[in-house]
Amino acid sequence: MKPKRDRVRGLLALRPFLLIALLAVVMAGCGKEKDEKEQPKEAKEEKAAESESHVKHGTNGEVIVTIEEKLQKTIGLETKTVEPVQLAPEIKGYGRVMDASPLAQVIADLVGAEAAAQASQNELKRLKTLATEANASERALQAAEAASVRDQAQVQSIRLKLLANWGNAISQRKDLAEFVQSLASFGSALVLVQVPAGEALSTMPTGVRLYTLGNETNPIPADLLGPAPAVDPQMQGQSFLCLISSNSARLVPGAAVTCLLSLPGEPRPGALLPREGVVRFNGGTWVYLQNSADQFERREVQLDSPLPNGWFVTSGLKPQDKIVTTGAQQLLSEELKGQIEE
Repeated sequence: MKPKRDRVRGLLALRPFLLIALLAVVMAGCGKEKDEKEQPKEAKEEKAAESESHVKHGTNGEVIVTIEEKLQKTIGLETKTVEPVQLAPEIKGYGRVMDASPLAQVIADLVGAEAAAQASQNELKRLKTLATEANASERALQAAEAASVRDQAQVQSIRLKLLANWGNAISQRKDLAEFVQSLASFGSALVLVQVPAGEALSTMPTGVRLYTLGNETNPIPADLLGPAPAVDPQMQGQSFLCLISSNSARLVPGAAVTCLLSLPGEPRPGALLPREGVVRFNGGTWVYLQNSADQFERREVQLDSPLPNGWFVTSGLKPQDKIVTTGAQQLLSEELKGQIEE
């Protein structure tokens, strides 16, 4: 009987501790329920919506992300209809800003030669007038004539040098002094552009768009002056001279640029892809095409030519397609998350 009484006494002694442990479990459960009730309504909805999104592959292997409309609103996803656009035929080239120092030297030589020629011509006229009055010797008149011919020949020689080195578009300018001054002060810039060897052009390009390397979003306004007088020994392609009249980018000699030369011919039909819709992934360029209210297909596109407000594309998209312009990166994250879960 004594051991039984001892066990009863032991259980009675542990009763306070058991009550405390039970109370702690009950309070913890209440606290958890309270926290769940206090969660913001938006967070609950977002969590529920996230569970409804998934990634799958179409019959041709294309990736399709399903995002419920509720989640689309949460992440601020927006789409835009692709517009039709036409673009003249183009060819891509490469160029560099030219050093104007050699041109400045030729112009300085030309100005000096023209001044000397003008002075010798005036002297010849003066002596001819005096010779009619028998106030100038035949010898002096002959010397003046020789000096005038020599100075005129010097002017012609420098002009031929200018034509050979800089082309007709520059050598025939009437404002050569002001032109060189603008180039020297970087107010304007002269650019030599070249097309790759094997891309011979049968006709003169009708226009040009220039871009600094790595920045194909902001074209630099430029005028196409005409063919360059020489071929680059390394590129071995046709060359053209372009003038940036307002060098707001402050391009300096040697700066590399890319260019798009417009060619005569029928405009090409295509689509205008908004720049914000492009996603770069895995070494390619992609867009998310909306197939239905809640399905988006990741599709690879070829960016043919940059435009001021987007890209000109001829394949992968067609006018009236809807693409994601805001939230495309979130769709890519959702896709990659789905791949990890798989």
